[in-house]
Amino acid sequence: MELYSNMEFEMKSTFTPNISHSNILKILEVNAENVVIQMRNSNCRGVFPLDNFHYWIKKNSLVQINEEVEKTS
Repeated sequence: MELYSNMEFEMKSTFTPNISHSNILKILEVNAENVVIQMRNSNCRGVFPLDNFHYWIKKNSLVQINEEVEKTS
């Protein structure tokens, strides 16, 4: 589960839970069932089921920032 700790993701328009209209989210904590995130420009935290989080990554609604930089280089 440490794989996602402190990672940041760009949120695409298809990421519907983006109620703070942010463009970046950071992973604060991951356990076997949930992912705790914080969106940039917001002091609120969110908790999502791990399966949903993986779904959003697979659908390119969340794109890891490091990966995107490497792909464009």
